[in-house]
Amino acid sequence: MFFRVLSFLLLQVLGGVLGYLLAGGHLPVWCALAGVVTGSLVWLLVDAVRGVRFMRWLQSGESTELSLGYGFWSEVAERTRRQMRSRERRVAEADTKLQDFLAALQASPNGVVLLDTNGRIEWFNQMAAQHFGFDARRDMLQHFGNLVRDPGFATYYSGHDFSHGLVMPGRENTGSKPVRLSVHLHPYGEGRNLLLSRDITALEQADAMRRDFVANVSHEIRTPLTVLAGFVETLQTLPLDEQERQSYLNLMSQQSSRMQSLVNDLLTLSKLEGSPAPSGADLVDMVQLLQQCKQEAHSLSSLLWGKPQDIQFFVSDAVAVTGSPSELHSAVFNLIANAIRYTPADKNIVVHWRKTAEGDGELSVQDTGPGIAPEHVPRLTERFYRVDRSRSRETGGTGLGLAIVKHVAQRHGAELLIESVPGRGSKFTLRFRAARLRIQ
Repeated sequence: MFFRVLSFLLLQVLGGVLGYLLAGGHLPVWCALAGVVTGSLVWLLVDAVRGVRFMRWLQSGESTELSLGYGFWSEVAERTRRQMRSRERRVAEADTKLQDFLAALQASPNGVVLLDTNGRIEWFNQMAAQHFGFDARRDMLQHFGNLVRDPGFATYYSGHDFSHGLVMPGRENTGSKPVRLSVHLHPYGEGRNLLLSRDITALEQADAMRRDFVANVSHEIRTPLTVLAGFVETLQTLPLDEQERQSYLNLMSQQSSRMQSLVNDLLTLSKLEGSPAPSGADLVDMVQLLQQCKQEAHSLSSLLWGKPQDIQFFVSDAVAVTGSPSELHSAVFNLIANAIRYTPADKNIVVHWRKTAEGDGELSVQDTGPGIAPEHVPRLTERFYRVDRSRSRETGGTGLGLAIVKHVAQRHGAELLIESVPGRGSKFTLRFRAARLRIQ
């Protein structure tokens, strides 16, 4: 400010001196005053030009260098430029933090939707787009209730009681493939809401399977226990001859064997689910394993049908598999045992081990039983799921065999394939990846 006043005075003095010198002795005082005024006008003009340049620089919004020489305007421009630079840094830092925050929300396994005071969508992440079928270019600032037309959510939103969540069907929900979402609104700010969504389909299915499992286990064990209790009461209360007594004891033995098989299969499943995956250090000789299964299969066939069935075993390639011998034996024999139970005594069964053209190992069990309707095939590996319950119980099945096979296949990186034609039989195939095979 001192330089500004000093420069103004210096220009006035310089103008006055020049006016006096140029007067040439004629009216020197008035010429000096005219020089002072001229000097003042020159200073004001230069100052106005510098001020206009500063204003244009401010309007441009740029924080680049502005050369205004020395003095007041130069100082103002420099301080303004520093403040603009500082503001730009703060804005850049805030934008970086915002982008990091949005990236974190995008990485969230939950759907996130920001709603304004009127329920319109301000922002949503990719998971929410999958849950509700949103499109960022089309649905931004649209009312959430107009895009998600669910009566349950409309009641939930209008009730303004967000202390609890809501379970509603997802966008891809169908009768054959249910999709369930857990939705919860959290108020924040002044009337805004944060909506969180989570796909709980797997959790609900697991809970339903758990309930079905408990109910099935209770039913499967209760039935033979009831029969045993009835026979025991009969033996205790009624006078029976030796033939009747032996008949009852045989029936009791069958029921106890059924319960023992059920418990053994349950323990096998529990072991498979709770133990670590088998290592690749152990080699399972499939030729030897099938030879063992062949002897057991003939014994089971004779027990069920009174005579051995026509069970043919073919080994095209002597290839071993890395994995657990006991688990693979359990899986293979369960497939063969199922074929024996559902194939009539006069029909044949074919068991084949080979190496495919792709290098995978393939074990197939082909029966000539009644076959399975297409609607039952996807559910065959569920625990206690039976196409024909009465027949399965008559032949001693527990309803857990294919569940065990599926778990063993998953633990060995294999795939269980099921093909069936009603009236013509079924084919169950275990396909092992080439990486698990070793040539003997």
